[in-house]
Amino acid sequence: MHMNKIYLSDSGPKVSPAIYGFYRWNEEEVTIVNVERTVRLCLELGINTFDHADIYGGYQVETVFGKVIKEIAVKREDLVLFTKCGYNVPHASRPEIRIPHFNTSSKHILASVDQSLRNLQTDYIDVFLLNGLDPLSDLEETAITLRRLKESGKIKSIGVVNFSVFQHQLLSSYLHVPIVTNHIELNLLNTTAFDNGQIDYIKQKYIRPLATAPLAEGRIAESTDRIPLRIRGKLEELSFKYNVHFESIAIAWLNKLGALPLIGSSNEQRIRHIAKAFEVDLDHQDWYELYAASKE
Repeated sequence: MHMNKIYLSDSGPKVSPAIYGFYRWNEEEVTIVNVERTVRLCLELGINTFDHADIYGGYQVETVFGKVIKEIAVKREDLVLFTKCGYNVPHASRPEIRIPHFNTSSKHILASVDQSLRNLQTDYIDVFLLNGLDPLSDLEETAITLRRLKESGKIKSIGVVNFSVFQHQLLSSYLHVPIVTNHIELNLLNTTAFDNGQIDYIKQKYIRPLATAPLAEGRIAESTDRIPLRIRGKLEELSFKYNVHFESIAIAWLNKLGALPLIGSSNEQRIRHIAKAFEVDLDHQDWYELYAASKE
């Protein structure tokens, strides 16, 4: 299957229109066998863009992924790799972290980038993201550090995760180089990004919204609450019309908006449903019918 690569923003790299992220992997899942299975499936489906963070999978995913890529001999230039730092969570391997907290200091960013490069066994990161904004870090220092990393070639582009419009504007005002992505939670069960200005601001900056939890972590398929059931009913109606699984319709809804789904599932069928969505051209009014179903 072939997916045409598209630009993440007017100044960002080309990526696959669906991106695979390891944000929901728990430590037990992170084995060479599991990561390799998922990576091979993604590559088979034309998904060559992978989203990491230092903390994912109990701070283990980057290292295992690095080993898998070496083992299956994928060329580095055929992959687009994202990773991030800034959000720290307690873990046995990190005794110095007492509570979940943000740290976007220069020292932390520099140490984290070098660690990620080692873990991923690469000499550059395509997009390096701040995983939240630390109100205590010196922003000027944060911005200078990110710019220098870009100038050094260790990172090619800069992104952010779940920044509000104000945080996005704040970092931009210091950065003087483009922010190429903002990962936001967006799906038929969470459309707050329409109401809080995130989508409009992201589009104003010529960036494609990157939708975390595009299938609401499985709730669209499995929840028995009133709104998910209503949405699922509507999706199932449309799945007959378009002759695809209803989860593909939920992703086509995001695609119609110009958003890129960030796949979090390790379920093969679900990953295939997401990939299939790119064959669906959702009708204008069908889009609005789903949006209406998502409202109270």
